[in-house]
Amino acid sequence: MAQFAHYPSLKDTSVLVTGGASGIGRLTVQAFADQGARVAFLDRDAASAADVTKATGAPHALCDLRDIKATQSAIATLAEQVGPFTVLANNAARDDRHDWRDVTPEYWDERMNTNLRHMFFVMQAVAPGMIEAGGGSIINLGSNSWWEAGGGFPAYATAKAAVHGLTRTMARDLGDHRIRVNTVVPGWIMTDRQKELWATPEALEAHRARQCLPDLIDPVYVARMVLWLASDDAAMCTANNFMVEAGSI
Repeated sequence: MAQFAHYPSLKDTSVLVTGGASGIGRLTVQAFADQGARVAFLDRDAASAADVTKATGAPHALCDLRDIKATQSAIATLAEQVGPFTVLANNAARDDRHDWRDVTPEYWDERMNTNLRHMFFVMQAVAPGMIEAGGGSIINLGSNSWWEAGGGFPAYATAKAAVHGLTRTMARDLGDHRIRVNTVVPGWIMTDRQKELWATPEALEAHRARQCLPDLIDPVYVARMVLWLASDDAAMCTANNFMVEAGSI
């Protein structure tokens, strides 16, 4: 059974998690709550968000992250409840499968809005509070799908590849303010969504063969990497990728 670390530097830290009602986001909210952080989250799934709030005590705001004005308003509302955010876990995304032959300009734009655009604008919304506080940590969630040359979702893979460029340029722009910006790169993580939609026995066996480690990856391990990057233990880490993929690249 895994024995996880406790980070005193995270106690009472104000944390924002996007997409916190399910999957990796839900485990991330729980992990920060267990550290004594003042964590809040955004999601559009009212029922699941209510469950997470009940389980963790973390307040949430409902919004569609594709609506930037609504997202900015929701962030301001949550900041009034838990304080200006000094940690951001930019987690929300959807890895819907799609055939490259069927992609229209409208679908492409919608995928960018779902998986990339909001990341920048959430960073833009929380960075002033971090600057005023004297520093902070932003953790963007990428994906190893494009590192592996995975097929079946070109718009998603493109958006996730762009996350790395966003991380590195914002690490430079915000570094003078002692704001760290990093990317956590999950492999194939066994969330409920993955299990329900794509984790067939054949697919799992093929993926195990690509990993160096034989075990399938629970989302808690992504959440633990996010915790470490948010903590003072990672104070000199920025502009970089932190892989949680069991050696599958």
